[in-house]
Amino acid sequence: EIFAGCGLPERITVVSEMSQSSLSPATPTSSKKGSTPNTIGLYAVQCGECFKWRLISNEEEYEDIRSKLLEEPFTCNKKPNVSCNDPADIEKDATRTWVIDKPNIPKTPPGFKRKLVLRRDFSKLDAHYVTPTGKKVRSSTEVSKYLEENPDIKGVAVSDFSFTVPKVVEETIPKDVIEKKASARSEKKAKDSKAGDAKAPVPKE
Repeated sequence: EIFAGCGLPERITVVSEMSQSSLSPATPTSSKKGSTPNTIGLYAVQCGECFKWRLISNEEEYEDIRSKLLEEPFTCNKKPNVSCNDPADIEKDATRTWVIDKPNIPKTPPGFKRKLVLRRDFSKLDAHYVTPTGKKVRSSTEVSKYLEENPDIKGVAVSDFSFTVPKVVEETIPKDVIEKKASARSEKKAKDSKAGDAKAPVPKE
């Protein structure tokens, strides 16, 4: 499950966090049961004054904050009954896998759903939108074509969609995944080396 959060404007980052009980020993206590693995399930924003992380209750509120983060930096007092004197809601550490995104991504148009899915090898995330008719679009070209084919959808432009994806923070990737990737690289290197030896010309006597 990915935990998404907005970072400070001067860092030009938005931070998301992933946790999988099958790969990491720690799972957020607020994880939703039955949520789809490798997709966003929790949201947080970093205060621009004290740098603490505050959990955001839902995706809609999170997207609203993220869409104007550069113009309106988030501070703790924007949450009801919360100030910079209160402890952080969550800490950014290696007990969970974090990914870094950029701020000011446009809010998802009404009727559409933006999805981010982390690849099994934790190499990157892929973005797509689910349209009001259930169709998945994975690029601006596909969005443009869909809007042309559905003229009844008003007030929505291609610029309202973003396929920019967060970057995985390597030092927070589960050790299991790192070991598997290292093992796979070693096996490939050994296989390539063996194939190279087999093709080497036999020296003439």
